[in-house]
Amino acid sequence: MNNPSFASRQIGDFAVTALSDGNMAASLELLSGIDTADAAEIQRDAGLAEPGNIHINGYLIRGLGRTILVDSGTGGLNNSGGELGEKLRLVGVNPEDIDTVLLTHAHPDHIGGLLDAQGQPVYPNAEIHIHPLEAQYWRDDSKMMQVAEHRQRNFLLARRMLTAYAASLKFLDGGEIVKGIRSVWLPGHTPGHSGYRINSGEQSLLIWGDIVHFPHIQSAQPGVSIAFDCDAVQAETTRKTIMAQAAHEKLLVAGMHFGEPGFAHIKTVSGGYRVVYPEN
Repeated sequence: MNNPSFASRQIGDFAVTALSDGNMAASLELLSGIDTADAAEIQRDAGLAEPGNIHINGYLIRGLGRTILVDSGTGGLNNSGGELGEKLRLVGVNPEDIDTVLLTHAHPDHIGGLLDAQGQPVYPNAEIHIHPLEAQYWRDDSKMMQVAEHRQRNFLLARRMLTAYAASLKFLDGGEIVKGIRSVWLPGHTPGHSGYRINSGEQSLLIWGDIVHFPHIQSAQPGVSIAFDCDAVQAETTRKTIMAQAAHEKLLVAGMHFGEPGFAHIKTVSGGYRVVYPEN
C-alpha cells in the first residue's frame, strides 16, 4: 500500500512516486557564477533552514506490469542519504520486484544504492539502463587520472557497479525503453547524463536528473554551475534549454535534487525561472 506521505503522480498508465533518500551536506561554495552570500539569500528566501543541504530523490514507476526505479540513492555512502531502500519497502516493493533501473548518470548519490556491502547487486532481477557515453567515461583510465584522488573513488565505484550488473546492462539509444518511456540525453553534468520522459495518455513527465542541485538558485540564475559538473559550459547550455522547454510546455518535472515534494513546474520570471512545488 502506498504511504500517502510520499508524493505521487499518475501519468497515464504509470504511477510515479518520489522516494527521498535523505540529504547530503554540500557547501554553497561549490557553486560558480554567483556570490556565496547571494546564493544563501536565495535559499533563505525559499524558506530553507539548512541552505547547504542537497536533497536526494529516487523515483519509482509502476504500470503496464513493470516496476521501475530511476536512480538508487547513495546506499549510505559518505554518511549521506541511504534511506531509499527503506522507502521502497514502505510502499510495498522488495528489491527483487524491481525489473528495471534507469540511471540518470553514475555519480555516487545515484548509483550507491545498487550494490550491497559485499559489492553484490541489490536489485538482482533488474536490467540497468545507462547512456553508452556514461559507461565509457567512467571506464576511461585517462579521465580518472585527470581528477583529484578523492574523486577517483567515484570512478572505482562506477566500475564496480558496471561489472556487477554486466549481464543485465542495457545502453540507451533515445528509443522507447518501455511503451511510453524514453530517455532524453542531457549532457554536461556528465557526458552521458540523461533524463527520462514519460508520455502516456494525455499526460507527460520529465525526470531530469541533475539539471539542478540547488533548485531555487539554479532556476533563478541558470548560469550558475556546480563543481560536480564535468563540463560546466555544456551543463549550463543544457540547463537553459531544458528549462525553457519545460516552461514553454508547462511540463511537469521531477528532479533528483528537488525537495521532498518531488515534482514541480518551471515558471518563467525576470532573468530566469522559478521552481514551483505543488502545495499538496
